[in-house]
Amino acid sequence: MSDVLVVSSKVRKYVKEKSQFNTSAEFIEALSKQVESICLNAIERAKANKRKTVKERDLN
Repeated sequence: MSDVLVVSSKVRKYVKEKSQFNTSAEFIEALSKQVESICLNAIERAKANKRKTVKERDLN
């Protein structure tokens, strides 16, 4: 597993408050991998636009 990019305690608290459900460690890992993928895609988009700053518009 790579670095976890989400704050698991905050994710767990959010899920609990919204649904009264528990959150598995596997969910946290999968969510972190999706965040990593989103970030990498945004980085590539910023590079393609010759910028060194990743911006909100790079999420599209």
